[in-house]
Amino acid sequence: MLTTAFRPGAPNWLDLASPDVPASAAFYTTLFGWTSASGPGAARHSLFRQDGRTVAALGPVGSTGDRAAWTVHFRTLDSDRTAGLVREAGGRIRFGPFDVLTSGRTTGCTDPTGADFALWQPHHVRGLESVTEPGSLCWTECFSIDAEAAKTFYRAVFGWQEQDVPLGLDLCTVLTPSGGGTADAHGGICPIPPEDAAAGISSHWLPSFEVPDVDATLATARGLGAAVRLPAEDVHGVGRLARLVDPHGAAFAVVTSAPPG
Repeated sequence: MLTTAFRPGAPNWLDLASPDVPASAAFYTTLFGWTSASGPGAARHSLFRQDGRTVAALGPVGSTGDRAAWTVHFRTLDSDRTAGLVREAGGRIRFGPFDVLTSGRTTGCTDPTGADFALWQPHHVRGLESVTEPGSLCWTECFSIDAEAAKTFYRAVFGWQEQDVPLGLDLCTVLTPSGGGTADAHGGICPIPPEDAAAGISSHWLPSFEVPDVDATLATARGLGAAVRLPAEDVHGVGRLARLVDPHGAAFAVVTSAPPG
C-alpha cells in the first residue's frame, strides 16, 4: 500500500496540468470534495487538499495545445543523478533538473515506451500529506505499449522489486521500492489493453484515487462531463474500480479497495 513514508523510488507527489485551471479545480473539488488554494509563491499554481492535507497540485499546461495530464512524481535522493540514470536507460528528460523555490528539486522524464513521469527530491516539501485515505492517491500504474521494456527501464532507474500477479487474462507486475516489503507496494506495470491500443492510447502512468463508493463517484463524474474509459468492475483482491478521463482529457482511476485479507 502507498504510504507517506516515501522510500526512495516511491510515488511522493502528483500534479495535474490543465488548459483551463479554474474549470479543472471546479471538477475535482466537486468530484472528491477537495478544496483548492494557491500554492506558495506560485500565482498560477494551486494545491488540492482533503481535510486540510495536500493530496495533489494543479497548474497550467506548458504551452498552447498541450494536453491535460496527471503526472506522478517518484522520490529521489538526488534528482540530477537519477536524471542521469534515466538517460543511460534510454529515457528522455523533458525538463530540469531545477529547484522549485525551496520546496524541492524536480525533473520531468519520459520512459522509452513514451510514458511521462517526474522525479521529486524533497527539500522543504517532503511530498503529499495524505495517501490511501478516501479522496487521495492510493495506487499508480504504468500502462505500456511494451511492458517488458518498461520494466527493464524502471528497474535500472529505481531498482524496484517486481512480482507478477495475474489480472484477468494478463499479468500485471506489482512494484515495490528497493528494500521494501510487500506491504510497501505502490503500483504496477501492465500492457495497454488491446481496445485502448486500438483507440490510439499511448503509454502512460495512471493515478488511482481511493473513494468510498466507485459507482456513486462514477455517476458524479459523468454528470460533470467526464468520459468513462473502463466501467466500474470488481477485481479480485483489489476492490471495485473504474477508469475515467476528465473533461479536458486527463486520465485517472477511482478505486474502492477491498478490505485487507
